[in-house]
Amino acid sequence: MRIEHRRMNQLAAVGVAGLCAALVAACGSSKGLSTTQGSASGMSAMRTTKTSSMSGMSGMSGMSGNNPSHTPARLLKIDGITPIPTQMLATSDWQHMKIQAMAMTAVPFVVYNGTREQTEKIPKHVSFHLMVTLNDDRSHEPIPYASVWATITRDGKVVYDERQWPMISEYLGPHYGNNVALPGAGTYKLSLLISPPVAARHLEYKNVWLRPHRVSATFHWRPEKT
Repeated sequence: MRIEHRRMNQLAAVGVAGLCAALVAACGSSKGLSTTQGSASGMSAMRTTKTSSMSGMSGMSGMSGNNPSHTPARLLKIDGITPIPTQMLATSDWQHMKIQAMAMTAVPFVVYNGTREQTEKIPKHVSFHLMVTLNDDRSHEPIPYASVWATITRDGKVVYDERQWPMISEYLGPHYGNNVALPGAGTYKLSLLISPPVAARHLEYKNVWLRPHRVSATFHWRPEKT
């Protein structure tokens, strides 16, 4: 319970600061917390709500792993980074918010807080870049100003517990993400805690996304051989 309070306090503070900050790439108490079960179910293809995102990703020269021609049997490093095939980890719908979590090729990114830039380097033994997208399934537009916290466990032990940065990307569009280093191949459980968007709302959004929401899914991870 104390961990939940700490996460929510961190996310709330970051959510307000995020209104005046941009990212270049780039929880509360259990009371009132709604939960949705997601499933990886062997999905390896990325499903996005915007066609433009798919077409733009083709220019990543194999970094996304969507194009089979960009994913040879023995993966080659590009600028020191080993590309991996994109893998869907979880998908869910919450009051017309389409939530997707994907594992993609990890890359360094820059955090800009309005006055300073800080480069986030790729962690040692990195596994993937966790990309979480929140989209309105009616307008198909990304939902900004929310906060996302991701926790990954294996056999009940926490192996990753980090905030997902709000990010912008030429190839991936607006999303929430961070790089993840897992201890190895195995079955993992992903838990996403999504906090309500901190923003003024038109009346059609008056009664939705008012409480923290959790999405949980189990996925299997096997590092790519280089």
